[in-house]
Amino acid sequence: MVGSGPAGFYAAGALLDAEASVDVDMIERLPTPWGLVRLGVAPDHPKLKTVSRAFERIALKPGFRFFGNVEVGRDLSPVDLTRLYDAVVYAFGAQTDRRLGIPGEDLPGSWSATELVAWYNGHPDFQELEFDLNVGRAIVIGNGNVALDVARMLALTPEELAPTDTTDPAIEAIGTSAIREIVVVGRRGPAQASWTTQELKELGELAGADVVVDPAELELDPASEAALEHDSNSKRNLEVLRDFAAREPTGKPVTVRLRFLASPVAIHGADRVESVEVVRNRLEEQDGSLVAVATGEHETLECGLVFRSVGYRGVGLPELPFDERRGTIRNQRGRVVDDDGNHVAATYCAGWIKRGPTGIIGTNKKDATETVAQLLEDVQEGRVSHREEVTADAVETFLAVQEVNAVMYPGWTSIDELERAAGEKLGRPRVKLRTWDELLEAAERVAAAQ
Repeated sequence: MVGSGPAGFYAAGALLDAEASVDVDMIERLPTPWGLVRLGVAPDHPKLKTVSRAFERIALKPGFRFFGNVEVGRDLSPVDLTRLYDAVVYAFGAQTDRRLGIPGEDLPGSWSATELVAWYNGHPDFQELEFDLNVGRAIVIGNGNVALDVARMLALTPEELAPTDTTDPAIEAIGTSAIREIVVVGRRGPAQASWTTQELKELGELAGADVVVDPAELELDPASEAALEHDSNSKRNLEVLRDFAAREPTGKPVTVRLRFLASPVAIHGADRVESVEVVRNRLEEQDGSLVAVATGEHETLECGLVFRSVGYRGVGLPELPFDERRGTIRNQRGRVVDDDGNHVAATYCAGWIKRGPTGIIGTNKKDATETVAQLLEDVQEGRVSHREEVTADAVETFLAVQEVNAVMYPGWTSIDELERAAGEKLGRPRVKLRTWDELLEAAERVAAAQ
């Protein structure tokens, strides 16, 4: 199992519970498991992170091994995996962000939402980033849940941040931020926004921020109005947005402003971000769906920060078939296939790298179950069988020869215990270890003791 996020754990659980006798090794680039549950879920959403308890139970099942700090493509290749294992499931998610493709996108002060989320969640690859929050206005581009996470996190007060597992540097930076307005800009209308209603409601419950929506932007075209009859989530969202539009500002220090039917066409600035130029859109029906079409009406929004939240994108491995357009491993219901549609023997995928970055955490369970069903069918039909040379010892020998310093599951539990103990003293879920050195040092204490 390559990848230790929800898709990887759900697939591992399904395999370990199968009637066939299956052992599962989980290979993870980071020293820590859980993927976006640890490093993507907003720190002020602790209930969402409790799904990790299910992953902990899976990790304790007989036949499960965790190899952290092992990177496919660096420490071993897909060819190595095919030789070392009877079957391989790739479940490593979507590792980068989609680009806007507009001038000025790379100016200082223009960031992907992925970078900010990884920074405040303690991803060790992103702790050297320096976000200058000493600006009056920030613009978040996108109308999904991650965009709302970014807007909400930037608007939280020190008191709201204190009981979370946000990293200490992020708590300090956000708590002393000069940002007084956060504008969330979406290219389509309010009926097409892809956030969940609960996530939207939370914006209206912030201690230090008012939410502002222009009632005129909530007037729907006939096609959007008709679509609401078959989309209960969007219907509930419109009710929340209309409630926001009817509110009078209360004078809170921060304003979160929701804008619709606008697309960025350029980010302007001499040495750093100074403004975003947007074009006004209208919705047109094309091939049965509503598409945002530019009108030619432009507007410039002054700002000092831009966060681009227009989706994640998968990154392929050189030896695996990859669909560049979709950003996924080429597959049929989880079976990896070559360009001619032929199944690549004993090779499978699950999660975002299989279907694209859609759905919620629970979506990965059904997705992983489908992939495991294909794998077990191939076992039953004799297309996948056990080879005598494929052993647990062979894997350990290979990693030792490659001088790979793998973090086994007890190493992760050592990290987990240290973080929880530090958090307990402060009334927080955990205080995260943020750097590679800190994480590996904590894991090595267990190895040394053993």
